Amino acid sequence: MNDQRDQSQSGAVAVRAVHLPAEGFLRLNQILAPNGPIPVGRSTWWTGVKTGHFPKHRDAFGGRITIWAVENIRALIASGSTGRRNVFV
Repeated sequence: MNDQRDQSQSGAVAVRAVHLPAEGFLRLNQILAPNGPIPVGRSTWWTGVKTGHFPKHRDAFGGRITIWAVENIRALIASGSTGRRNVFV
């Protein structure tokens, strides 16, 4: 979670070090940069969700709010598959 990755060393886009709750759910604005750790845009994120590169979401409050389990976001960060390049490969 708190590691910074250098693009020139690993080929992946750098993950920002941010505090994530120990458990619970996150909204999209808490996941994507500039507030969150994943440095991709909304369109790239949704493409990755659709293709299975990023975690599936859950609908809350009758489908009006989209959330992700924090443990799934932690697993994504740990896997290193958070860059734009990984979504379209």
